[in-house]
Order: sequence, then structure tokens, then C-alpha cells
Amino acid sequence: MSQSRPVYLKLRDQIAAAIIEGKYGEGDMLPSVRALAAEQGANPLTVAKAYQQFQNDGLVEVQRGVGMYVVHGAADRLRQSEREQFLSQEWPELRARMARLGIDPVSLLAES
Repeated sequence: MSQSRPVYLKLRDQIAAAIIEGKYGEGDMLPSVRALAAEQGANPLTVAKAYQQFQNDGLVEVQRGVGMYVVHGAADRLRQSEREQFLSQEWPELRARMARLGIDPVSLLAES
């Protein structure tokens, strides 16, 4: 499933995870497009497209000539949207697969 996703969405997911985990905190500057492209071995246009998604969603603000900064509340908003996506799209698939395999969620959690 994730192998067929466009590269810019995979990059977006990596950046979102870094914001949620606090690698990039509120007010922190994100790496430049060129720096992140070099680090990830990606095309700068692909990185720019991933960054544009954050800008469109109001999660980052651009200061022309300076850089792109994580806005206040971005981690909480990302966490909430990621949670909603997981519960609506990923969890039903996982639950169905667990049922097919005879895995009881309660016993699985007890093993942790």
C-alpha cells in the first residue's frame, strides 16, 4: 500500500512524524528544500510539493528569504488528523486482518 504512494506524500508523512515527535517544535525552522532533498536523496521539486501541503494546511508559515517555520499548535493538529485517519482508514483494515488470522485484540494488548 505505502509503496504505491507518491514520494511527496511519503516525505510529508516523515516530516509530519518529526513535527509530532518534537524534532521540529513550534517556531522551529524546517530544513530548506535543497537541504532536505539532499538528505533524503529526493528531487527538490518533490520536497517543495510536500512542504506546500503543510503550507496549504496552515501548519507552517513562510518568511520570504528566511525559511519555513512550524506554527503554534501544528503538532496537536497533525496528531489529531493522523489519529482520525488511522481510526477511519487503517484500523478497520487491521481489525479485519486480525479477525481473518484469528488474532484477539485483547490478548494481543495483554502480551505487550
